[in-house]
Amino acid sequence: MTASTASTGEGRHHQTGQAAGVDPLAGLRTPDDPPRDVYLTGPVFLDIIFTGLDSAPVRGTESWARGMGSSPGGVANMATALARLGLRTSLSAAFGDDHYGEYCWDALEQGEGIDLTPSRKVPGWHSPVTVSMAYEGERTMVSHGHEPPPQEPAPAYPPHARAAVASLTPGRRAPWIAQAASRGTRVFADVGWDDTGAWDLAGLADLEHCEAFLPNASEAMRYTGADSPRAAARALTAHVPLAVVTLGAEGAYAIDRRTGETAEVPAIAVEALDPTGAGDVFVAGFVTGTLAGWPLADRLAFAGLTAALSVQEFGGSLSAPGWSEIAAWWRRVQSVEGQDPEALRRYAFLEALLPKEQTTPWPLRRAVPTIGFRRSA
Repeated sequence: MTASTASTGEGRHHQTGQAAGVDPLAGLRTPDDPPRDVYLTGPVFLDIIFTGLDSAPVRGTESWARGMGSSPGGVANMATALARLGLRTSLSAAFGDDHYGEYCWDALEQGEGIDLTPSRKVPGWHSPVTVSMAYEGERTMVSHGHEPPPQEPAPAYPPHARAAVASLTPGRRAPWIAQAASRGTRVFADVGWDDTGAWDLAGLADLEHCEAFLPNASEAMRYTGADSPRAAARALTAHVPLAVVTLGAEGAYAIDRRTGETAEVPAIAVEALDPTGAGDVFVAGFVTGTLAGWPLADRLAFAGLTAALSVQEFGGSLSAPGWSEIAAWWRRVQSVEGQDPEALRRYAFLEALLPKEQTTPWPLRRAVPTIGFRRSA
């Protein structure tokens, strides 16, 4: 599928899954369910994104970007992506009491409907900031921030939820992960680059509590010593039941040792405006499909689709697609002449999920050039 089929235009408005009439877990909900579908914890940054750069900035010169946006970042990318897919999402994070923190809190709680009950506003603590520069399909980031005061940690015991998403830190346990798993929460884990260079799976001690691990190809091969991403995925299933390895432009590969099921889905070719947060959106799409009980290949396809739609907008969190955008993409892609029938069949499962009629859009925020504009009524 080509880039032109994936874009639904600039200036679009979002709907959350529930606002659009789509609850991916509707057929599974019971009165005994936990009140939350997904729980997350981590730092929230204010992201300032520059796009339209022809090349990387050169020392001693001034570069002008053709586009700029600001939006909540960090763990907010994942939380927003989950909420826009209709999952009841709860976030534990520290927020500064500056204008940046106020903006991020409002965007997440009021704009996205994310439960911030476990979160805290910290007086006198300024919000972490990341400046991201996107060019040539890649990005370069500069961040600044300080640890929040020690009296502002994540809750001692995480709220009960169907699932949790954790970012593993080499050599360090996060006690809440084991606590969540002990209550039946299904933990999905990703990991960042290992700056120590050790790449030791034993250092990811909390992996033993996780249902799924979703590294990229480079991370997976370094941690396992395998010579290919697919071999790395197989090696990872000795440590976690479900391994998902993202392959960049080639798509993603997954293997579930419990069922022996494997799946590989190619990526959707798009012209990326800003790749910030695409990995988080991929994980959110995969978590959604897993909680809904979809086949492994459908989960991979859906995760790849949501990530592809996200890179065509500014910012990480506010670029995540909702169900209305997914529906618009599906209607449009079917109308393109010469479309590969096999590729269309890969996404045919969407027919049973998407709203049959166009619903009234619920306008949510996009990344904006500056903070402080009042929203129009």
